[in-house]
Amino acid sequence: MTDTTRAADTSKPLIVGIGGTTRTGSSTDRALRVALEAAQEAGARTFVFDGAFLSRLPHFAPENSERNEEQRQLVEMVRKADGLIVASPGYHGGVSGLVKNALDLLEDLRDDERYYLEGRAVGCIVNAAGWQACGSTLAALRSIVHALRGWPTPFGATLNTTEKPFDAAGTCKDEKVARQLATVGRQVVEFA
Repeated sequence: MTDTTRAADTSKPLIVGIGGTTRTGSSTDRALRVALEAAQEAGARTFVFDGAFLSRLPHFAPENSERNEEQRQLVEMVRKADGLIVASPGYHGGVSGLVKNALDLLEDLRDDERYYLEGRAVGCIVNAAGWQACGSTLAALRSIVHALRGWPTPFGATLNTTEKPFDAAGTCKDEKVARQLATVGRQVVEFA
């Protein structure tokens, strides 16, 4: 969990990022952060739950209402969020278990006045080692957002990691990919 807010101005929309992998500095984590930077530049406050954080979440068990501190933090930040950006690797053509587990936890928002992701824009980003997994995973992620009553942004970014869009320092070296990620970040703020 990383607070990437540049200002404490609560009049600015809050965009929460969820995603990454268990590998520190993964392309999924890097892509999420590029999109969140664009959201900040568009005037939002941002908060990120990265792969390291998500890996500490216990498996979602709907029959168990007890939550640990990490689970409560995630649910509370999403509850406050005006929009989200979700980034997942495309593992075997689908959303990773790590990201899906975090999204399943949002079942805790079902009884809220603004239930699940009602009325919130959600930007979707997928990284995979091939275009086929990118497409199927993006479709699956958008379906999950719809099921949670969120609004997927018109543009969803897909990155083919075989093209190595990031350098060793984590900077996006592919201008086309950087524009795609920035579009996701800006659209979430615009619709928020």
